[in-house]
Amino acid sequence: MPKQIRPDELDRIVSAVGRSPEGVGVEGLLAQSSIGLGRRTLQRRLSRLVAAGRLVTAGVGRGLRYKVAPITGTFGLQAPSPVVEMKGEVNLPVSPEGEEIKTYVRQPRQLRTPVGYNLGFLEAYRPNETFYLPAGLRDQLRRMGTPPDGERPAGTFAREIMNRLLIDLSWASSRLEGNTYTLLDTERLIELGQAAEGKDAAETQMILNHKAAIELLVSEAGQVGFNSFTIFNLHGLLSDGLLADPSACGRLRFRAVEIGGSVYLPIALPQRLEEIFTAILGLAREIADPFEQSFFILVHLPYLQPFEDVNKRVSRLAANIPLIRQNLSPLSFIDVPERAYVDGLLGVYELNRIELLRDVFIWAYERSCQQYVAVRRNLVPPDPFRLRYRAALTEAVHAVVTSGRPATEESVRAVLPEALVEADRERFLKLVLAELENLYEGNAARFGLGPAAVSAWREAGAARRLMT
Repeated sequence: MPKQIRPDELDRIVSAVGRSPEGVGVEGLLAQSSIGLGRRTLQRRLSRLVAAGRLVTAGVGRGLRYKVAPITGTFGLQAPSPVVEMKGEVNLPVSPEGEEIKTYVRQPRQLRTPVGYNLGFLEAYRPNETFYLPAGLRDQLRRMGTPPDGERPAGTFAREIMNRLLIDLSWASSRLEGNTYTLLDTERLIELGQAAEGKDAAETQMILNHKAAIELLVSEAGQVGFNSFTIFNLHGLLSDGLLADPSACGRLRFRAVEIGGSVYLPIALPQRLEEIFTAILGLAREIADPFEQSFFILVHLPYLQPFEDVNKRVSRLAANIPLIRQNLSPLSFIDVPERAYVDGLLGVYELNRIELLRDVFIWAYERSCQQYVAVRRNLVPPDPFRLRYRAALTEAVHAVVTSGRPATEESVRAVLPEALVEADRERFLKLVLAELENLYEGNAARFGLGPAAVSAWREAGAARRLMT
């Protein structure tokens, strides 16, 4: 008969997790005297509490943290007075010029003057002579965004924080389009391939499209740039499966478009559209400062509206090209208020003024830097031995689990790869055993395993222990 778990034992674990609002890992819990459990027993209890909905997880691998699940629910009450609903915005600092723009674009549409595309706005810009970002501000952004370890190959910093960047930027950019996936939903989709229940398929597709586009920017950091090939491919990836006309993916539009909620009417003539698109990319390539380059493309790509749809998403990812190439902290748009971002774009569309969008850009970049400085501090230096045998380690763990073998030296020796160097066999064996000991549903995908396979393997192991 299976051993009964006392409710107070589980309550102690939940209480211990609750002492760390930011989350706590297994090591942190083992260090607390109130736990009084061994590692494997604690891991089983934690998995039970996650399955019961009392705890939630964040992060993966060594960065896995447990948090107390938020209390949610509905209730009804009768009140003698009407219910008042209050909504607020994030307190994003806005300059006096930005306030002027915000006041104008928040007027009803009928009070705003209809306008078309103003080529003079683009022609007035002279790379490295005209600056949307003043020198002092560019210096400030560079100090915030530069990692402390000097010159390295393009894309190195972005690759180091890749897992977090994929989740943050995919979620934040999609949220600015009205996507209702939560950050945790996005993490599960990207890390485990689990689509959130009750969400429209288009929302899931949008998140996955962002993931693919970000992977392109980072993996090809040395090759991507402000050229039509890169921008077209970004659009093709971001719009995949989301356009009524699939042939419009990755190519300039041939029909007129309108901007919802705006009195701005973009240019309609296809030939003129292509000429201006080419000019924008040419000007962007000439800009020397990466932050000016990033903001320039964030302004002018959406203003032109070169594609039938997905223009803002393309501009947000394209704004990261110079930052990734120069190993600066990327711009994830995490926590950016949708209303502030839209107001900033409306100021560009209807007034050709960039001050409000610049306020949003500065705030967003500072927020992103804070996020990735914290992420980078928590990075564990990679183990060269583990990197060398990464594929073999995955295969060995997968083989033990799928064959139903117990987590013993004998089982691991049976699946050791023949190509393994003799001097490395014992260390590799210990590494496989350690991964098996820490294997659970939340990290199974690393080894090509599904939750059901891991659960069945663990249950078989428990049954063997009871029989003995």
